[in-house]
Amino acid sequence: MFSSDGVSESVWTYRSLLNDPDISTSFNNLEFGLANLRLITNNGVLTGKIYGDGWSLELKGSVQGGTPGTLWFQGSGVVSGSLWVYDYLCYVVPHIPNGVQQVPALVGSVIRAIPHPDGQGGTSPAGVVASFYGVLQTA
Repeated sequence: MFSSDGVSESVWTYRSLLNDPDISTSFNNLEFGLANLRLITNNGVLTGKIYGDGWSLELKGSVQGGTPGTLWFQGSGVVSGSLWVYDYLCYVVPHIPNGVQQVPALVGSVIRAIPHPDGQGGTSPAGVVASFYGVLQTA
């Protein structure tokens, strides 16, 4: 799907979850983010954007071919008047033998690189790490 040479463009459904080891934590309380993820790769360079209702971050990074392929990128942009910066590292999930209707997926981690307002009068601190996955949207 991604390679370090050639051009590709794809849109993914992105979901991120807090890394809380307490198994009694409600699944709904683990949500960190929900977005669309547009990835454009051109000869190992990654660009695109991650976006939702009323916000978006521009992406810049790189693709490393292999099995699994590796994507490193940073998203940055102004949201509600404040700079947001997040760093992402993910892997392309290889095709699983005997998998039934396997949807192409990305799995990885995201870290909030700088603090920003949380929209409720507080601050979302830097350094928070969450796990994320993306599934390829189809036309």
